[in-house]
Amino acid sequence: MKTMYKKTVQIVLAILIASVSMSLQAQDTSANYITISGVVKDQKSNKKLEYVTITVPGTNIGTITNTDGEFSIKIKTGLKAKALEASYIGYSNAKYPIKGDEHDITIYLTPNVSLLKDVIVEAVDARKLVEEAIGKIATNNSTDPNMLTGFYRETVKKRRNYINISEAILEIYKTSYNQGISGDRVQVYKGRKLLSPKPSDTLIVKLQGGPNLSAFLDVVKNPELILDVNTLSDYKFEIEESAMLNERPHYVVSFTPQVVYPYPLHYGKLYIDKQSLAFSRAEFKLSMDDRNKATQAILRKKPFNLRFKPEEVSFLVTYKLQDGKSYLNYVWSEVKFKCDWKRRLFSTGYTIVSEMVVTDRKDQDVAKIPGKQAFKDTYALSDKVGNFYDSDFWEDYNIIEPTESLENAVTKLKKQYK
Repeated sequence: MKTMYKKTVQIVLAILIASVSMSLQAQDTSANYITISGVVKDQKSNKKLEYVTITVPGTNIGTITNTDGEFSIKIKTGLKAKALEASYIGYSNAKYPIKGDEHDITIYLTPNVSLLKDVIVEAVDARKLVEEAIGKIATNNSTDPNMLTGFYRETVKKRRNYINISEAILEIYKTSYNQGISGDRVQVYKGRKLLSPKPSDTLIVKLQGGPNLSAFLDVVKNPELILDVNTLSDYKFEIEESAMLNERPHYVVSFTPQVVYPYPLHYGKLYIDKQSLAFSRAEFKLSMDDRNKATQAILRKKPFNLRFKPEEVSFLVTYKLQDGKSYLNYVWSEVKFKCDWKRRLFSTGYTIVSEMVVTDRKDQDVAKIPGKQAFKDTYALSDKVGNFYDSDFWEDYNIIEPTESLENAVTKLKKQYK
C-alpha cells in the first residue's frame, strides 16, 4: 500500500502562540547594474497580466510579474543585454529594447489565439499522452546538475491583513532529472522578515520547510506528486482545449481522482508541449472531499483548544524552455484555512502564499550544497532570517516586485515598531 508520506503534499503548518521583536540595522550597498521596471498588459483590453515570465534572451536572468502585473529586473551592465522578452500563456512573446535604467514602462502582449486555428486537432488518448511525456523527461530536462538562484516570498494574512512577511534569496541545487529530489538541496543566502507585534496577532502561523517547496513541488522531478507512471490509474485524464505558451502549441490535460485512499489526491491541469512533449506548466489542487485527510496532510501542530479547518490548497509550477531543455521557472502555493477556539462562535480566516521565481541559473562547476548548510524541513523561514531594515537590502539580486497592497502592509508593520 502506498504510504501517506509519499502521496501527500508536504506543506506543513505550525500554528503557535508566539511573541515577536524587531531590531533595526543599516547596510551600505553598491551595484553595477541597470534596473528596468514596469507593467505588462493585454494590448486589446489593457488588463494587467500576472505571472508573466520576463527574461533576458541569451542569459539565465529572469523574473515574473506580480499579481498587479508589475515587474522589476536588474541586469549587470557587463552583459550588454539588448532586450527583455515577455512570455505568457495564450499570448505572443514580446521584446522590449534595453536602453538603460527605465521605470514605469509598459509591455503589451497580443493574444495569439489565431495561431491555434492552424493547429490540427487530433484524437489523443490523454493518459497515454501523459505516459509518453513522462518517458521523455530525461530527454527534455537537464541531465546535469544545476545551481538555481531564486527569490522566495512567503506571506501570511489574517483576514485581509498581513501578519507575517518573509523573503529570501535562495540557492537551489538540482541533481539530474534522471534522479529524484532526494539529492536536491536548498540554502538561504540572505533573507528578512516582518511579523505583526499586535497582541491580537500572537497566533503565529508558520510554514515549516517553506523554501524547500521550491524543490519539492518540481512535479517533473518529483513524480510522486502526480506524475508517477505506477499511479496514473488513480486519476482520470481528459484532453482539454489546446493553448499557446511561449509561442508553441500545447496539449492541456485535466486530471481528477478516481479512487479513494486514506490520504488526499489532487486534481488540476498539465500543459504539455506538442512538439517535444515537455511539461511546461502544472496547475493543481489538493482534494478537499475529506477535510480530515487534508488536515493530516498539511498540519503538524497547533494549540490543543484550536480548531483547524482547511479551505483550499492550490499550486502552480512553470518551466522555461532554454537551448532545447526545460528548466524550473516558478513555483507558487496558496493555503487557505480557518481557525477558531472551542466555545467561540466565529472563526478567523488565514491565507498563506509562498512563491519562488528562478532569477539565474548556473550549470558549470556546480558544487553540491553541504548538508549542514541546507535548509531543513523542520525549519520555518521566519525563524531563520533577520528583520526588514534597508531598502537596498537585495542589492543586485532580482526579486518578485511587491504588490501595492504588500508595500502598504510593510510600511504599516514597520510603523508599529517605532
